[in-house]
Parts: sequence; structure tokens; C-alpha cells
Amino acid sequence: MASISIPFYLCLLAICAKFAPQLAYDMPRPIFFLGDSTADVGTNNLLHGSKLTANFLPNGVDFPRSQPTGRFSNGFNTADELAKLFGLKRSPPPYLFLLTLGSHQFKRRVLRGANFASGGAGILDKTNSDKTVMPLSEQINQFTSLHGNFTAMMGAPKTEAMLNKSLFFISIGSNDILNYSPREDGTGDAFISLLIATYSKHITTLYEMGARRFGIISIPPVGCCPHSRLKQFKKNGSTSCDSTMNDLARAFHSALNTLLLHISSKLLGMKYSLGNTYQMTYDIINRKSFGFHDVESACCGHGNLNAQGPCNSTALSCPDRLKYLFWDMYHPTQVASTMEAVALYLGPFYVSPISFGQLAGDN
Repeated sequence: MASISIPFYLCLLAICAKFAPQLAYDMPRPIFFLGDSTADVGTNNLLHGSKLTANFLPNGVDFPRSQPTGRFSNGFNTADELAKLFGLKRSPPPYLFLLTLGSHQFKRRVLRGANFASGGAGILDKTNSDKTVMPLSEQINQFTSLHGNFTAMMGAPKTEAMLNKSLFFISIGSNDILNYSPREDGTGDAFISLLIATYSKHITTLYEMGARRFGIISIPPVGCCPHSRLKQFKKNGSTSCDSTMNDLARAFHSALNTLLLHISSKLLGMKYSLGNTYQMTYDIINRKSFGFHDVESACCGHGNLNAQGPCNSTALSCPDRLKYLFWDMYHPTQVASTMEAVALYLGPFYVSPISFGQLAGDN
């Protein structure tokens, strides 16, 4: 595989994405998602007063029955596409939704997993705290409560055995960088160190509760999203990427790789796969190997680059969704999410030291 060129590999993924359900395991493991809007499947809908929701059209236009569910996408998002590859129909529902079910339904459905991701969430508590979102620390607290539910349902030994085999996917960090301010957060190096130290604490907490298999999705080049390009245009008349943000995203991936190498050597039985979505997205933007016709503009929105206004009911229609990398000013289209998930699942590019699929490769 090492001799295959990147452009050819990306084209291969485009083909594989069409047949992704056939790659799934027959016996799905419980799956737990933590993260931000790239994995949120409706959590923010259930947060009273949240300013970051997507439960309105045209979001969800390509979801079954054209239903806007709170996903920041025209259809399924990355969490859904990963879940499909591991044998589920889509991502498990939000943990907050499961709490609304009766005792019998809760016990039956939670054994398949849960989604804690919240649009706008950050690794740091202060990121988007004014918009009523669930930061990673609160998502960990929710999982702690769920761990107590599991222990009450089946006892400590069975809970530990189940969680040892479960898959934990984390996709977070973009909002921290999008909200980075040198005046408030210090130098870039100091900021990355704070993010990594906080991330380390949360992964260790999950490990102590029984998690062993981690699929970690790093930060994409957020300086290239339509919102960032529009800010550049207003600043200097160019729609080029914001190099400062991209430098932070790239530094975060490098630091996260070092962290995972270090803690996995100390935490017995820990397995992980780190997805380099920075390089993956950079290759898509610069090589255009996926066949996207537009890698700069949002498909849904208003104004220049469709990034001057939100994706809402007054946004211009976007019939050619397969041609766009970005659905709105921040988030990928469904087809981009599918290709990302397949790349993470299959490897060998953009993942290390193993692929996401290999996380479930043994008992």
C-alpha cells in the first residue's frame, strides 16, 4: 500500500464510500461519541437556551425523510458514518435523549452506546460557554453518570468487560482554535500545551472507568473553512486560508500524537488510532482528488462564499451538494463526512498507529 499515490488513494476512498455499509462488522460493539458539532446528533436540541442548534431546514435535507435532527449537515455526519462502518444504522442517540426514555427502553438502547457530542463544545470549559453547550468536561461527567447506570444494571465486572470492548470516538478541538485569542490565551505554544494537558486528563478519566479503545479525530485545517476565508477576505482581500489557525491545528495534531504515544505506554491495554484530518482535508483542498468542484465556499448560506450568513430557511438552495466540501460556513457535507469516515476506518494513510477499523479487530 505504501506505493499507492495519495491522489489514487483518495479516489479509491470515493469508490469505497459508496459501499461503506458492506465493510461493517456483523456484531456491533457499543459505541460512545464525545466531541463537537462534527459528531453532535441532537444534543444541543435538548439544551434549554442553546444558541447553537441545527434542528431546522435545510439542515437534514438529505437525512431520511428530509428530517432536520440537529446535525450540522445536509444529512448524516461523521459520527453517523463511522457508526455505520461498525454495524450500526447511524450514531447512537444523544445521551440526553436516552434519559427521556422509560427504564426498559433506556436499558435496552443504552447498551448499544450513546452520543455526548455538543455543537460548539471545546476541550476547554470556556470555549463557547456563553452559547449553552456541553464542553468535554461535562460530557465526561455525563459518561460518569452512565457508568453508574451500567454498574447498577449489570454489576462492576460485566460493566468493565463491556467497556473494555466498546469503542470511544472523540472529535473535538476546532472550536478552541476558532476562539483562540493571543491576548486572553497567551502564546500559541502555551495554548496548545493547555489543550493537550486537559485532553490527557479526560482520556485518563475514561480509561479509569473502563475505556480501552480510542478513535481520536484531530483538528482539520479550520483556517480553510468558509468562515475563516471570509475573515481573510475582509482583512486583505484574499480568500486564502488563515495560516495562524492552521499552524495551531497542525501543532495540536503533533502534540496529540506525542501525548497518545506517551500515555498508551503507561495505560495497560489501551489501544488508539489517531486520525490526521488536518492532512486529509489539506490534501482534498489542494489536490482536489475527491472530485469536489468547490472547496472554498459553503453550499448553504448567504453572501460571499456563502459564509456571510447562516444556513437557514432563507439561504439559497444548494442542489449540487455532492460538489461541495463544506455544507455551511464550518461543517462538511454528508459526502465529505462519509469519505472521512472511510479513510479513518480503512487506513493506512491519515491514521496512526492503526486504523479505526483495527480498533475492533480482536476481543
